[in-house]
Amino acid sequence: MHMDFNLLPSALDWRQSHLGRLLGQAMRRFDERVLVLMAQHVDVPLALANLAARDKVSAAHIHITRHLSLEGSRLIDLAETAGMTKQSMGDLVNQCEAWGLVQRIPDGLDARAKRIVFTATGLDWLRAFKQAVAQAEEEFRQEVGADVATVVSLGLEAYGNAYR
Repeated sequence: MHMDFNLLPSALDWRQSHLGRLLGQAMRRFDERVLVLMAQHVDVPLALANLAARDKVSAAHIHITRHLSLEGSRLIDLAETAGMTKQSMGDLVNQCEAWGLVQRIPDGLDARAKRIVFTATGLDWLRAFKQAVAQAEEEFRQEVGADVATVVSLGLEAYGNAYR
């Protein structure tokens, strides 16, 4: 059997430390922190705070918060913007509708279609999300330093926009 020296354990460290893995770990940590902060936010209704505290609200639910237009969105558009299947987004919308965050209303442009819009509770959730993101970003700046945080932000923005 031929031993490839490029596959010795020390040469395989790249699998744990490559940029994609580091970005994924950082994103999961950031989203988890945002959810913790939202669970503690005074504007988040107690029932939703309890769901978030018991890990019933996940980063997947944040996709709706990130991508739902303030004017409302069709399910297919919301799914596409979030990079999810229509079925997966539909499941999330159903949960968020049951929790009182969103509702389906008739689409003024197409009588057969529905638009998903934030409810008043959903708008409170969105405001809590905005404040939680700002706090998590500030915590990141405190942890890595303002200069590094700025470089990371600019680099990620450039990298992400190059993909479009």
